[in-house]
Amino acid sequence: MAGELILIVEDNEKNRKLERDALQAKGYRTIEAETGEDAVRLARERLPALVLMDIQLPGIDGIAALRQLRADSATRAIRSSR
Repeated sequence: MAGELILIVEDNEKNRKLERDALQAKGYRTIEAETGEDAVRLARERLPALVLMDIQLPGIDGIAALRQLRADSATRAIRSSR
């Protein structure tokens, strides 16, 4: 999986940096979003291999964002974690 694109969805800047640094040190590419809406948009545009999503987010929460991704045939297969 190293080298694959991972979408980090986290509204806390320090947590985002920690996740980004750890993943990039292992050879992953990362993109980031601070809101559920931005996460859904980025996932549809970039089709990451994995989404690491916080549950409590501004706007729609992580669960609602994941539901939107699962309802879309283009993003349904993206793996997720949280």
